Amino acid sequence: SEAERTLRAVRAHLRQEFVAPASAIVGYAEMLLDDARRLGPPEAVADLERIRTAGLALQALIGEVLASETSPADPDAFRSKLRHDLRTPINAVKGYGEMLLEDAEADGRPDFAQDLQRLLTAAEGMLSRIDTLLEVTADAAIAETEIGARGLVSRAFESMRPAARDSQRGPAGRILVVDDNESNRDLLARQLTRDGHMIALAANGTEALELVGGQPFDLVLLDLMMPDISGYEVLLRLKAEPGTRDIPVIMISALDEMDSIVRCIEAGAIDYLPKPFDRTLLHARIASSLENKLLRDRERQILEELRIEKDRNDALLLSILPQAVVDRIKAGDSLVADQVPEATILFADIVGFTRLAAGLPAADLVQFLNTVFSTFDRLAQQFGAERIKTIGDAYMVATGLPARRADHVEAGARLALAIRDAAAELRRDGALTLAIRIGLHCGPVVAGVIGDRKFAYDVWGNTVNLASRLESHGVPGKIHCSDRIHRRLGDRFAFDPRGEIEIKGSGSAHTFFLLGERDSAAG
Repeated sequence: SEAERTLRAVRAHLRQEFVAPASAIVGYAEMLLDDARRLGPPEAVADLERIRTAGLALQALIGEVLASETSPADPDAFRSKLRHDLRTPINAVKGYGEMLLEDAEADGRPDFAQDLQRLLTAAEGMLSRIDTLLEVTADAAIAETEIGARGLVSRAFESMRPAARDSQRGPAGRILVVDDNESNRDLLARQLTRDGHMIALAANGTEALELVGGQPFDLVLLDLMMPDISGYEVLLRLKAEPGTRDIPVIMISALDEMDSIVRCIEAGAIDYLPKPFDRTLLHARIASSLENKLLRDRERQILEELRIEKDRNDALLLSILPQAVVDRIKAGDSLVADQVPEATILFADIVGFTRLAAGLPAADLVQFLNTVFSTFDRLAQQFGAERIKTIGDAYMVATGLPARRADHVEAGARLALAIRDAAAELRRDGALTLAIRIGLHCGPVVAGVIGDRKFAYDVWGNTVNLASRLESHGVPGKIHCSDRIHRRLGDRFAFDPRGEIEIKGSGSAHTFFLLGERDSAAG
């Protein structure tokens, strides 16, 4: 049967290609162990024990297959699993052997290095023969194509300079190694620590998810085959969470079926490394992944800095211009000018400011004005008004623009009452009572933005002029209103008639003092 033929072929291949190298690995490991225990270095003993253990595991696996009398139910699955199980101990042999070889060459121990090189040669030979377990064959046409392409490949290799092992290292990062095999975890941790990385270890998918959820990582090396949660499932969970989806993940496995690779890449892995690892390739791919992450992090940082700067600029612009006007300017309006049919204009002025300013240091004067006008600004925002400008100690605010509203007169009146009451409570040094004159009028105005370097939103027209005159002809602590305001508010507010007065530029006019709303008016 196919299963029996597969088992016979695998046995023959193992006898011919694997028994002798496995024995060589164990033999050299035992000799090196004896030398390390007698002559040193003592720190090499633990790694050589790991190599010897891996070699014995290889021998046991080969012996188990050779002694097996049961044919595999699924020949393809049998060959794939055998490839996987053979790669795991070979990975340990190569990894620990390469690190020991580097140390031996650096410390000037040629005999020790020579035996290590023989051990590694045996491991490399086994690795190069593993793929033939799949009994992949090619037809003649493919073979001819490969022969024809050989020249192109040779020229390509010749044009590429070999990577220098001592070349400048890439960026260091915080890397999470996830593998259920303790030897693999330790080996990767040792190799990556030598490259300057900070390493955290997880023995299964559950530990990996807990670690990633509690601390930042620059890269995850994730084993595909694990007992509790597969690496593929861990990858899916990482990519499903906003907080972890941007962490680059390199899948690692002794399996290299194309379907597994494609599924992991589609799920968000950035790379796939087969076991055992080529040290140079592992270093290059990790360095590349960390470089890309640094670039992405820098890009996000720049975008965040741009967003913060944009918000700062928007806030500055909004401190000068109304939101509706800012939106129009951003939309491309080069000229903002509006004929507003009706708005309410309020002027407030500090009584006796000239005398007050003469007796104050500059810093105290500015602080005093800032306190007063900041209070008024908060009230303007509360009542939906738009501060137009301050001129010295005068404060100008409007309701009903730039956004139109039917209740602009009521809003302006309530704002005037609030400013009057707030001014009465403001004191400087606990002794000076602040007195404010307020003028209030409503009517048509022209509003717009002037300036191309220093923007200013302003309002013009007779309505503005009359409101200013009402303030200057007013009485400290009172709100001086036009007859138009009085008629618009009607019985909802209480007024004290002032009678007819002469207003500069407007002639004689009936004016009123606004006392308050009916439910709160005095008297």
